[in-house]
Amino acid sequence: MKSFELSEPATLSEALDMLDAEDTSIRALAGGTALLLMMKTRLFHPTRLVSLRGLRDELSELALGRGGELRIGAMTRLAELEYSPLVARAVPVISRALPRLANVRIRNVATVGGHLAHGDPHMDLPPILLTLGARVRAHSPRGERWIDIGDFFVGYYQTALAKDELLTELVIPPQDPGVHAWYEKYTALSADDWPAVGAAVWFRMDQGAIAEVRIAVGAATERPERIGGAEAMLQGSAPEAAAFARAAEAAAEEVNPLADIRGSASYKREMVRVHVRRALECALKAGASEAQ
Repeated sequence: MKSFELSEPATLSEALDMLDAEDTSIRALAGGTALLLMMKTRLFHPTRLVSLRGLRDELSELALGRGGELRIGAMTRLAELEYSPLVARAVPVISRALPRLANVRIRNVATVGGHLAHGDPHMDLPPILLTLGARVRAHSPRGERWIDIGDFFVGYYQTALAKDELLTELVIPPQDPGVHAWYEKYTALSADDWPAVGAAVWFRMDQGAIAEVRIAVGAATERPERIGGAEAMLQGSAPEAAAFARAAEAAAEEVNPLADIRGSASYKREMVRVHVRRALECALKAGASEAQ
């Protein structure tokens, strides 16, 4: 590993001053679980790492906002989300998914901001956040801006963040009590591996029919994405096995899977079909259970 400079700012403004919009060898360091692995395997050679450890108090809020939205600071560790009663009440789909996200050692170190800003399409939270309608706040020397999570992931390991910009907060809007949501993760290797396919679903019922639905897939594609054709297939339908199967078939036809060590493109397409259907079925059951 080549030598590099390690900067440890005490405030957000100091951290932003240490980044460089033109220099890709300067990178922010949060939990470091992904970045350090890239350095060890010589995929990334930094000239400077800007450690955000000193910003933890400033960027680790975990609370409900005035409008009932869940506000999560970027330096919040994944394990803190996993064990938070607030998260379990506000967005139980996240609490259910986290115990299978990597392993407990990773979750105790990895941060929410790093998880998202890394842009790895195999991460578990992005497809879930797509269905929850989340957005992120980013800061740069030019000020702050809000980015809808649907616009945040722009390509393979690519996000909408500029090189001198930091993700500082994740906000999830309040979820209606009757919402049905689920994340179905399929791993082709070990149980704590990155998913080969991650399928997230969210739907709201009205008078026995699905009034609004969101379906997102991650890991199988170059970036997490909503599956509009499958959503349209379910809109207005009764929540039953036949409708779920048709939506899953539409999802499999719509995605453009990437082959890797976890499976061929055709295999991943079949796994999308299977796990979108399972996610819809599990969401229906989970919603009925939570309503009791």
